[in-house]
Amino acid sequence: MPARRMSRNTRQVVQLVGVGLVLVLLVALVWVWRGGPSAGPSGAPSGTPSVARSTGVSTSRVPVSGSTNDSIDHESGLRWVAESALPKEARTTLELIRAGGPYPFPRNDDQTFANRESILPNRANGYYREYTVVTPGSGDRGARRIVRGREGELYYTDDHYGSFRRVREGA
Repeated sequence: MPARRMSRNTRQVVQLVGVGLVLVLLVALVWVWRGGPSAGPSGAPSGTPSVARSTGVSTSRVPVSGSTNDSIDHESGLRWVAESALPKEARTTLELIRAGGPYPFPRNDDQTFANRESILPNRANGYYREYTVVTPGSGDRGARRIVRGREGELYYTDDHYGSFRRVREGA
């Protein structure tokens, strides 16, 4: 029995399927190479410092084993930032948090922060609350936030959860 030749359309479909499979394989390899599901928001494995886009300063977890560096919070592995070094709008937000409000964005402020980025220490759902830090000239809430833990610890981000610093109150 003679072999049947594939039609032109069938050949094109087979070629497209082959190209699609190669692309899927490449994406999977890149995903595994970058750390897979354990990767942090920068694509690097959790615990690896990420570089803040706006400042070029590493602001995520920093290895602290054996470290005596006072600029690192040993509980979270994040760099400290003095409350006095925060923008005035962030200090205003801290005053509002301490007073219990009212907040500039009542539908969004004092709401649960899920920590999906896993930059902050892992805690039970509902442990963290988030608050907007007003950004002058922004037409929306902007990227700056204060996140407060149930035990009172405070974290500041100026890049919409891409990085955090632990706030050293009263400093």
